[in-house]
Amino acid sequence: MASPAPDTHLTAAVLARNPSGMTLEGTNTYLVGDPAADSVVVVDPGPAEGAEEHLAAVLEAAGRRRVELILVTHHHEDHTGAVELFAGRTGAPVRGGSPAWSRGAAPLAPGERIPAAGVVVTAWHTPGHTSDSYSFALPDDGAAGSVLTGDTVLGRGTTMIDHPDGTLADYLRSLELLISLGDATVLPAHGPALASIAEVGRQYREHRHARLEQVRGLVATLGPADLEVLRRGPGRDPATAVSGEQPAAFCALAERLAATVYPEVTGRVRSVAAMTMAAHLAYLAPETGAAGS
Repeated sequence: MASPAPDTHLTAAVLARNPSGMTLEGTNTYLVGDPAADSVVVVDPGPAEGAEEHLAAVLEAAGRRRVELILVTHHHEDHTGAVELFAGRTGAPVRGGSPAWSRGAAPLAPGERIPAAGVVVTAWHTPGHTSDSYSFALPDDGAAGSVLTGDTVLGRGTTMIDHPDGTLADYLRSLELLISLGDATVLPAHGPALASIAEVGRQYREHRHARLEQVRGLVATLGPADLEVLRRGPGRDPATAVSGEQPAAFCALAERLAATVYPEVTGRVRSVAAMTMAAHLAYLAPETGAAGS
């Protein structure tokens, strides 16, 4: 299926059939490689649903080139659900940011240069959306190169922060790294390609700081009980320390403030908005006298 992300000299995109409010038109699976090479690298095999059909489309796009390596940008199911099928059918090793998503090869290392399919892919650790998020830079793809951003930067709209796995502090640092890549073309996992990661990264940074100021203003209106919840911060409840869950009171506060900041969202997107709000509150917790967040 045609992807909204156009092909470049070193990449081709195949769109998985999983459109939704979270995935936009669907997940872009990328084939990376020099056109003269006899192999390709597949980035983000896509979801489990429809995986057989999607694999067939990816292999058709690859033509006679074998799949040498599979990379995943992060662990979310719409990127990794088809990993086992792709790996089993192609025999290619899988590498991700954590051992849980690596098969037959080591996990990715920050800044690692990976020679494969006639190109050198640079793996940049860009956490924030999730803790294991990676972006893949192709410096030879055109004058300024290109970068596959996963969900760290989308082709349309802004991304969510999967708190507590993802954090706002990490996300802001990752934006700075991506901005430093200059005018590389943005090849996102969802939505169309964009012209300049530096320009888009600055827009994302501006948006995120504006949202922080909005949340900071809301925090200033909180009563003593809510401020105490915020001061305790996420993950301070001994009852939830082992499971990694956040205290119920902190979650409830995030959900209530999310309804104020994102009044238009409903359904699954509402819970995602609450996670992003929780990330902002955790970032601001030290300002209220918390011992850390």
